[in-house]
Amino acid sequence: MQACILKANEDNEYYFEEGCFILELANSTADPDVSIARARVKPGVTTELHRLKGVVERYVMLAGEAQVEIGDLQPQRLSAGDVVVIPPSCAQRITNTGANDLLFLAICSPRFTKNVYETIA
Repeated sequence: MQACILKANEDNEYYFEEGCFILELANSTADPDVSIARARVKPGVTTELHRLKGVVERYVMLAGEAQVEIGDLQPQRLSAGDVVVIPPSCAQRITNTGANDLLFLAICSPRFTKNVYETIA
């Protein structure tokens, strides 16, 4: 690995099937141990119930208000500064309960790839 600066490009934001918009900030085979993405959820939207196989995910709340459901925990209210740690294969979804877009970082280790994503019916 070499030192570098990765610049965010808002034009690269895309809609992901779980129900949110994703901007990959760092996700490369050159750094397979971690990925960082900014997730954006519209007001009133609940993402799809899902899990990540073999990946630990952390949500770092940046802006907005939410309710998160993870594993067997009771649903929890979240706001800016809160961190959610989601073990591998743990059921998860998040609801934007505020009036503005919900923004959070999704930090995955090892890095996120679409083949680790599993919908829970």
